[in-house]
Amino acid sequence: MPWLFLTTEQFHVHCLLKHRTKTRFVRFCKGNMGTLSLVLLLLSVQWSWAQEDPLLPFSEHLDPEHKVQLKWGFDEIQGTILFELTVNTSGWVGFGFSPKGGMTGADIVIGGVGPEGRYFTDRHAVGKSMPLVDQQQNYKLLSLTESDGKTVMKFQRSIGSCDENDLPITNLPMKLIYAYGQTDDITYHTNRRGTKELNLLKYMPRVNPPNSNFFDITMVNFTVPGNQTHYHCKIVRAPTFDRKQHIYRIEPVITNLDLVHHLLLYRCPPSVTELFEAECYTGVDRECMETVAVWGVGGGAFEFPEEAGLPIGGNVGGFLYRLEVHYNNVNKSAGRVDNSGLRFYYTSDLRQHDAAVLMTGLAVAPGYAIPPKARSFLTYGLCDTAYIPEVLETPHDLQVFSVMLHTHLAGRKVRVGHFRGGKQIDFLAVDENYDFEYQEVTNLGKTKTVKLGDKLLVECTYNTENRSTLTWGGLSTSDEMCLAFLFYYPAMNLSTCVSFPDVTSLGSVMGANDTATWVNMMFMKTWDDTSINQYQQTLKRIVQHVMVTNSNNNGSYSKGTLPDLSVIPSAPCRSSCATKSLALLLLLLCLAAQWASL
Repeated sequence: MPWLFLTTEQFHVHCLLKHRTKTRFVRFCKGNMGTLSLVLLLLSVQWSWAQEDPLLPFSEHLDPEHKVQLKWGFDEIQGTILFELTVNTSGWVGFGFSPKGGMTGADIVIGGVGPEGRYFTDRHAVGKSMPLVDQQQNYKLLSLTESDGKTVMKFQRSIGSCDENDLPITNLPMKLIYAYGQTDDITYHTNRRGTKELNLLKYMPRVNPPNSNFFDITMVNFTVPGNQTHYHCKIVRAPTFDRKQHIYRIEPVITNLDLVHHLLLYRCPPSVTELFEAECYTGVDRECMETVAVWGVGGGAFEFPEEAGLPIGGNVGGFLYRLEVHYNNVNKSAGRVDNSGLRFYYTSDLRQHDAAVLMTGLAVAPGYAIPPKARSFLTYGLCDTAYIPEVLETPHDLQVFSVMLHTHLAGRKVRVGHFRGGKQIDFLAVDENYDFEYQEVTNLGKTKTVKLGDKLLVECTYNTENRSTLTWGGLSTSDEMCLAFLFYYPAMNLSTCVSFPDVTSLGSVMGANDTATWVNMMFMKTWDDTSINQYQQTLKRIVQHVMVTNSNNNGSYSKGTLPDLSVIPSAPCRSSCATKSLALLLLLLCLAAQWASL
């Protein structure tokens, strides 16, 4: 991962370490009767609009004839999943989840548009008979239309199970079942049914667009040193293309799974014109810091959404690229040869947007330390997008669709909080059970908009109970990092958006007059629950260096403070009519209050 030298002091650390009344209520009602009277009429439209904002990024045909198409998106933080089922029929349609692929024990919804209007019910099957209507209706219908021989049903449910008749949606492959009829008479479906197994929450599409090909960027017969940690870098030329191409899929090419911990590909600025190969961060390779691709141990191939691709060729064809391989050689084996790298699938059929990757979090540099014997120690990195216009002429909002979270061995949790107008509005990404041995680029389930001016706070939780010495920020596997790589579109010429604690402020608050004194103080300190908590609170409240750099390594450097990260409650399980009932109750209360005031 990248190595960012921030200040002279931090370099020195490196050297040293290596409505209250009835009247008011009536006024409220009189002033809002028009709005309240429209609530019930517009609720279904409102729900539909509310769910149109999050995209439905994933799509699969459930049948071989392509008569049944499922689109979906999800929000694991809010605990909801959205479906849109399109079936080539003017009759009833059914969709559900089955433990074994059949009817028995299945969790099902059935809907359609009949002579008397729409119908939609949450059901469960006890055998090969008409599914029974659930006593608690936990699927929320958002829209249901029928035209030109197609029925389109959009609905939402909780990812978890809301009652004994619902099946929870897990991050493992699940058996999806479907059936439909030619009329709205819900009878036996004959052969108009099927089963397909999909991993809804860990879905990775596989497309084969026309005019596609691939190229590899790898190490070539590199002899891995007998050190526990080694970062090897290689600056190369990518294939040249007369016109722009879009990379739509990236696969790891690993020849030594027990040695390769992660791979990164960076785009170099125009100032880098010569090929290079050596240990990382020892030469001109330090200038190549714009992340293009990332892979971590335990991860697999990654495919971009159909509306975006990584650009290569054309106006971005003259750049060099830096491949970085982190070798975690636990046994310190010497003489092993490696040819690991990345494979890039590309197409000349361009997609709507150019995609890019932005590194956010805590800048990787000496100068921050994690105490030993800590059960749960938090560090933070701040990305303040308000400073992006200072390094770009035409900045714009980011549409974030995927993320890769990264720490080293002590990491246990990573959360990315999203702030707007001084308030937390969401979590961009969360991993409450981070595993160093299983790192992958994950889809967010829907595209999330980060507006210019928003702040992103990357929080990492570490456990150092089994360590007796300080853990420092750095490159080694035994050092630590706190990063979030954001995959977004439309692409901007951005490299990093990070922060780092102000070392002078930290030393001053802790009673140290200079860097050497502070380092010695950290080594000599008795670390217990009290001192660990005091140090964590100090790190949190002191001034932070906030940095944004563009592709040419031109940066904006300012100071800021860290906001407080909280938990946004998940959406509760409730029936689809709950919101409508609340609106009706409010309308009736207002009518009663007006009547009483006459």
